[in-house]
Amino acid sequence: MSERLIAIDWGTSNFRAFLVDRASGECLDSHRSDAGLRALSSEEFPHYCLAQVGAWREDGRVPVYLSGMVGSARGWCEAPQLDVPASAADLAAGLMAAPGLSNAWIVPGLKIVRDDHVDVMRGEEVQAFGAMALREATSGLCCLPGTHSKWVHLEGERLTDFTTVMTGELFHAVRFHTLPGEPSRERAAFDEAGFRQGLQAATHPDGPLHALFEARSRHLYAGLSAEAIGGFISGVLIGNEVLSQRKRWRDTSVTLIGSTSLNSLYRMALEWAGGSVIEISSDDATLSGLCALANRHGER
Repeated sequence: MSERLIAIDWGTSNFRAFLVDRASGECLDSHRSDAGLRALSSEEFPHYCLAQVGAWREDGRVPVYLSGMVGSARGWCEAPQLDVPASAADLAAGLMAAPGLSNAWIVPGLKIVRDDHVDVMRGEEVQAFGAMALREATSGLCCLPGTHSKWVHLEGERLTDFTTVMTGELFHAVRFHTLPGEPSRERAAFDEAGFRQGLQAATHPDGPLHALFEARSRHLYAGLSAEAIGGFISGVLIGNEVLSQRKRWRDTSVTLIGSTSLNSLYRMALEWAGGSVIEISSDDATLSGLCALANRHGER
């Protein structure tokens, strides 16, 4: 077994690769690019991957572990998603050989198919297991902000349930393609006061569909500036997300996994809603999770 491994998080819009010491989990080198799934055809994936990490491979002796949308039907090769509940050992057992590149493995991802809930996940399951390992915990609630935010519940070393929330995508649609968001389109700066107004509006008894329209009416008659509208819309959406998920899970502590400016917004919203936050970077969570899967894979 090689003393090193290559961990890759490959999503729709970006590629992140890390050369990792297997024993310590230390990142020895890294490489990032904007070559997400949309930038490549299916035939190009093995060639692109090798071009990015070939110098680390030692003639193929160093294994490659890939997570994220790279394992979807739109990616390199579809790795069938496993049903929850599932453990890290289950993910390791479901690793799929990546066609066209030796000693390369794709993580399968997870799915929920029930009468009351149908959902899918690729990549966040690795980060959730990795974050719990870094915390030396076996149970907890994780929030992974993004275009499609994930809320992940783990119990007894198994991922038992999760929910996807389209907050990021809806924010972009409302801000750039609706009347309430129109005054904010040319204003990129974030306004914290507007965000906090949006959090309060998220509690409106008429729900988020009315609260979002208040970006328009408050701009006209209640002093909400054009510069604050983007923050207000974000506050309504993130506030509604946090309130609904806190009500569902009732966990007082949330592990927030990410490395973008979204983390600070979710921290504000979670603390506003009465929760406490433990932050772990998405890079650290990914490395921890893929190292754990690789070690389990090597034991098989």
